[in-house]
Amino acid sequence: MNGGDDAASSAAASGPPPSLEWRFSQVFGERTAGEEVHEVDIISAIEFDKSGDHLATGDRGGRVVLFERTDTKDNGGSRRDAEQMDYTVRHPEFRYKTEFQSHEPEFDYLKSLEIEEKINKIRWCQPANGALFLLSTNDKTIKYWKVQEKKIKKISEMNIDPSKDPGSSSPLPLIANGVHADKPQDYLSKDFPFPPGGIPSLRLPLVVTSQETNLVARCRRVYAHAHDYHINSISNSSDGETFISADDLRVNLWNLEVSNQSFNIVDVKPTNMEDLTEVITSAEFHPIHCNMLAYSSSKGSIRLIDMRQSALCDSHTKLFEEPEAPGSRSFFTEIIASISDIKFSKNGRYILSRDYMTLKLWDINMDSGPVASYQVHEHLRPRLCDLYENDSIFDKFECCLSGDGSRVATGSYSNLFRVFGASQGSTEAATLEASKNPMRRQIQTPARSSRSMTSVVRRGSESPGSDANGNAHDFTTKLLHMAWHPTENSIACAAANSLYMYYG
Repeated sequence: MNGGDDAASSAAASGPPPSLEWRFSQVFGERTAGEEVHEVDIISAIEFDKSGDHLATGDRGGRVVLFERTDTKDNGGSRRDAEQMDYTVRHPEFRYKTEFQSHEPEFDYLKSLEIEEKINKIRWCQPANGALFLLSTNDKTIKYWKVQEKKIKKISEMNIDPSKDPGSSSPLPLIANGVHADKPQDYLSKDFPFPPGGIPSLRLPLVVTSQETNLVARCRRVYAHAHDYHINSISNSSDGETFISADDLRVNLWNLEVSNQSFNIVDVKPTNMEDLTEVITSAEFHPIHCNMLAYSSSKGSIRLIDMRQSALCDSHTKLFEEPEAPGSRSFFTEIIASISDIKFSKNGRYILSRDYMTLKLWDINMDSGPVASYQVHEHLRPRLCDLYENDSIFDKFECCLSGDGSRVATGSYSNLFRVFGASQGSTEAATLEASKNPMRRQIQTPARSSRSMTSVVRRGSESPGSDANGNAHDFTTKLLHMAWHPTENSIACAAANSLYMYYG
């Protein structure tokens, strides 16, 4: 009767997919040994577009860099080559496309506050007429960019060429106003040989369009002055017309075509700021239903809201939070419970959340608790005091899901990232390093019980006090930002100023 249930049953019968072997694909901005990393070059945002053919990164210097995929284009190879490709794993390849300065440092004179140029988030919008569109934001201002190839326009020559003056053997240097630098400004009337009867026609310079093209990024709109606190999230609606932006206390709804007005749809600011107990940490639109969105809080909860219920969504449709285990409360409990990132699965059925220690997968139809929990770096729990002292406990790690929802990934310290199998019965839990040899950090994970709808799976713990190789963790090198290709098993992740790409 139900095709979806039949598909799920057959998938369960066939068992979880085999673990992936991750291979290095590319690196952009690779550092040599001992090379100093400049603060402005550190990558602060990564995002694939919906097709997976374009990738955007933002950095702390306010720049946005675009990459485009090249291995999917027809390179005119033979049919035999194309057939041969079917028997081998396709190697995803990207190339540098263009870059532009999205944000500049500013100063808020009313609040005596410096506004950094650092790009917090990038979101791709729907392309149109061969042009790419994207949103980028720093702490206060969101910008809507159009990137398009334009043909170069050139000036055609006039029929008067002063450089061909018969009295000189070589052209004289020209200054900015078109006059020769070493001649008086009235030299044309004395030295230039006009033909008898004058010049019958004077051809003025014409602008001609050449076949050469270059990429031009133009800021279409600026959405400013709507947030009192730092913007932590932007997210596009599936309707292609609106997007949300979120700061610590509010979520605003914008129309892409209207930059001077937004609607406040979530406001958690108390009347008395002393009563403030939690803040918004991340917000995301549902990928299919444009009326639904989710936002996470610093208390470890996720709220699903429906904008059809009321103009100001003070009440939530569903609340997702994990009950606190009795006797487990400590000074660090609330700090490490804070959710730093949430992502919907492509079909909108699940929400993936990342807090400091774990990844959690939530079914939006089941609010009693997460359906799966993955321990990212449980061995750091005894060192929470040290992490608090050096502020590492406040690091905000991002998370991502594969396009088919069968795997999840997130970053850790020492430029490590972890990939977990999310399918029922999967025991996949890989630890990889952002380097040209990612699998050298691979550890053998013992088989664990399969995920069920009633009991939460907890997977991924490692040996305490060290990484997979037994080395002490380096808290200065952290892999905060990563993105999963929407249709293939390909991951892009940022290690300082270097962009690493892998495929499995």
